Amino acid sequence: MTDYLETPQGRRIAYDQTPGTGPGVVFLGGFRSDKEGTKAVYLEDWARRQGRAFLRFDYSGHGSSSGAFEDGAIGDWAEDAISAIGALTEGPQILVGSSMGGWISLLVAKAMPEAVAAIVGIAAAPDFTEDGFWASMTREEVEAMTETGRIERPSEYGEPLVVTQRLIEEGRTQLVLRDPLVLPMPVRLLQGTADEDVDVSVALKLLTHAEAGDMHLRLVKGADHRFSTPDCLALIEAAVDEVSARV
Repeated sequence: MTDYLETPQGRRIAYDQTPGTGPGVVFLGGFRSDKEGTKAVYLEDWARRQGRAFLRFDYSGHGSSSGAFEDGAIGDWAEDAISAIGALTEGPQILVGSSMGGWISLLVAKAMPEAVAAIVGIAAAPDFTEDGFWASMTREEVEAMTETGRIERPSEYGEPLVVTQRLIEEGRTQLVLRDPLVLPMPVRLLQGTADEDVDVSVALKLLTHAEAGDMHLRLVKGADHRFSTPDCLALIEAAVDEVSARV
């Protein structure tokens, strides 16, 4: 059953929580995704079967949480994650971050490393506002954003993708691949070679950039960005099991 958390910033965050033993698992969704996605629900079912604590939630402006998506930015959503983890969990957690959630998991690890037992990144997309959105903008798009504060791009996931000037500018304050990134916890990265949203090069860059003693990258030939086929879901479960054994 969905409950709600009021954050210190005044945002109302929708969440579903499964009680159980630790280390608990927290699912961090992607850009414009919500807590009802295939991977989040699959892991919740796994957690119930294992008797493990599990938390999935919607960032502000996503799903059933308060706020408008277009008003949000990476720092806001990282604050939401930090608030949810701080208020709703006990002890170090295993963060499973999908796409943008992979970036959020790294920001959480920087802000509260004592609360992070391990990280599993699924098509992790650190710094995508700068290296993806901004880097690919045409001159016309840059001019339109300067004039209106936003642009719209077609999206295969439904409604047009709105990219705001605030998302880009605030995102520059949250970048993790420009400065040292120390990850003292086990980290597992899963990446599909057919991912058209996050290139394999992003996973390789994160792997080489991070200072980590226990960090592995698994490439899955033919897997796309959703990473939600039965085989891919089994790989996510296996990664969570693997880091669980190490913490």
